[in-house]
Amino acid sequence: MQVRTLGNTDLQISAVGLGCMGLSHAFGTPLERAEAAEKVRKAFDLGYTFFDTAECYTGTNPDGTTAYNEEAVGDGIQGIRDKIVLCTKCGVRHLGDHLEMDSRPETIRKSLEGSLRRLKTDYIDLYYQHRVDPQVEPEVVADTMAQLIKEGKIRAWGISAVSEEYLRRAHKVCPVSAVQNMYNLIDRDTESLFPTLEELGITLVAYTPLAKGFLSGSYLERPTFDHPEDNRSGRYQFSEEGFRYYQAALDLLRSIAQEKNATMAQIALAWMLCKKPWIVPIPGTRNVSRMEENAKASDLTLLPQEVEQIDAALDRLHLASTSSRRLH
Repeated sequence: MQVRTLGNTDLQISAVGLGCMGLSHAFGTPLERAEAAEKVRKAFDLGYTFFDTAECYTGTNPDGTTAYNEEAVGDGIQGIRDKIVLCTKCGVRHLGDHLEMDSRPETIRKSLEGSLRRLKTDYIDLYYQHRVDPQVEPEVVADTMAQLIKEGKIRAWGISAVSEEYLRRAHKVCPVSAVQNMYNLIDRDTESLFPTLEELGITLVAYTPLAKGFLSGSYLERPTFDHPEDNRSGRYQFSEEGFRYYQAALDLLRSIAQEKNATMAQIALAWMLCKKPWIVPIPGTRNVSRMEENAKASDLTLLPQEVEQIDAALDRLHLASTSSRRLH
């Protein structure tokens, strides 16, 4: 696996990270804790050194108990803690079908202590504000993170789903190392933030880089996701209209994959890896063979002109981002 430098730090991370969310949250019935931990360890054996989780990633076990993603990840990294870069997040609670944001300094500190306990570690490498809290100024959040860095409880911090204005204000108080935004071939809105990220030396950690698996080409027919805790069912690309709407993008991806003797998922990941040296995708999967497939994308080279040709072809398709389209 190729490696990249995390933002303005000296931390080296695998070019493709593992989004651990789906092991116990948002993809149906959680894996048993031991099995989820084993998946994390398998990923490490495949070359992954960048692992992403969050305080709010929880699911409901068959016996009604809560499955905490951080606990499973914590189990999986025992014995390799000093060989990986560990990310988790604070500031969000899931309340039914909506999120509650809370980035008050006291809440951040309380959340961090809980995460340290569940992850069985005494520091977090990269600590994210999971979502912007409109009730708390970015300077206040950044100052809290600066204090936590001085105390040795975190090594760097980042922000997820952030605007340029908020990012710049926060960065002035305490340099931001990473921004985690949704980014993939059919969700390109974050490209408007690229000049700022490049200017400030910030890594873009791309979540849902395969559009919840849609870009892998695995779904030849429109799938249905019946489990109440599987959030793919509410995604536009899996709706009847969306599945038709994005077929042209899949056709483009499929043709490039055939030409390069690669999988569609590998091309989708290589496209962003070859676009900028500071982009790191974090696809999530429970399937070890998929982990291996995704890892190999870091060794796939697309020339700059090939990346530009893909972008131009996507532009000609006039595809709107899934985030800007809504289910009817």
